[in-house]
Amino acid sequence: MTDEIALIQTLDFFTPIVDDPFLFGRIAAANAFSDVYAMGGAPVCAMNIVAFPIKKLEIEVLRQVLRGGLDAMRQAGVPLVGGHSIDDPELKYGLSVSGVVHPDRIWTNLGARAGDRLVLTKPIGTGVVSTALKRGCADPLALESTAQSMSTLNRRAAEVLRECAEVHACTDVTGFGLIGHACEMIEGSDVGLTIHAEQVPLFVGALDYAGQGLVPGGLGRNRQHREPMVRQQAELSPALLDLLYDPQTSGGLLAAVPSDQADALVDRLHDEGIVHAAVVGEVNQREPGWIIVH
Repeated sequence: MTDEIALIQTLDFFTPIVDDPFLFGRIAAANAFSDVYAMGGAPVCAMNIVAFPIKKLEIEVLRQVLRGGLDAMRQAGVPLVGGHSIDDPELKYGLSVSGVVHPDRIWTNLGARAGDRLVLTKPIGTGVVSTALKRGCADPLALESTAQSMSTLNRRAAEVLRECAEVHACTDVTGFGLIGHACEMIEGSDVGLTIHAEQVPLFVGALDYAGQGLVPGGLGRNRQHREPMVRQQAELSPALLDLLYDPQTSGGLLAAVPSDQADALVDRLHDEGIVHAAVVGEVNQREPGWIIVH
């Protein structure tokens, strides 16, 4: 827009993944903000996107969804400036978000350099836990931990990344899963990634549910699409490997930072309450275009 301002625009909406309408609204809003934070930007305004079955659900359900979204917006310091709603057989909610960033400080999902280490700021497994919820067999502790994480903004994580590291590449881990978004970071580049599966933080119960076959349909599609770019170099449990493809909702940031900054960055993230942040891999030149999992 100017020499000092670039505009970021994004939108995201989906059907409920938790039973509580207020919590659903907050999660959907936090998810929508993530693309702006993943580019190093700051959201400045948002608009509601609503599909609601007016003849099937009480209007109080919609009121609580909107309250949840507004709660996340207030925490982000972002005003609600409008939106659009339609009558629809299935409830859907999300946001269109506008943000700004300095043109010279934009983070993209490309640019990772050989020797960088990969830092992930949230656990994975939301798709599997949500599937367990739909099947009526999710443990309350698993639901609580995933819901808390999904409703948490990536705002502070992005601020710490900006303050404490030189970010060469960054993305938020959402519907394509950890491996899917990692693949996007190396497409068309001269580097590859190594992911240490045992170092990837997982939500409570996620490994057990995956082992029971409680996996969402999107996981299989992610795996089919990205498996040709993946080489497995260690004996891993099928459940753990599945989780690497699990589609996430309001997942964490995955950032490539210089090797000598990664440990201090993780320590600072822990100090800021982002307790599951971890180094989960590194960038290499040995096998460009490949994700090595071990």
